[in-house]
Amino acid sequence: MTQQIEEIHAIPLWLLREYLEETGGTAVSDTRVEGEGWTAVLTKLEPRQVGSLRVGQVKVTFSGELDAIGSLQTRFAKKTMRAGA
Repeated sequence: MTQQIEEIHAIPLWLLREYLEETGGTAVSDTRVEGEGWTAVLTKLEPRQVGSLRVGQVKVTFSGELDAIGSLQTRFAKKTMRAGA
């Protein structure tokens, strides 16, 4: 079993949960999604402030089998990719 953490900026928690569901998971709560061999826990962080701009942040903690997490992160990265980022 392994654990990996990602901080994601400018995508709301509810949308990240939907992305995890679209990649094969089932939401068991507003902040927890489980899939075959993996679990993802979403934690809302304090917004990042740059000047007068505030950008939301969410920590995603992936845990489970290494192969399952690797496969999930490949699919999840495509969902969270932003042009120009």
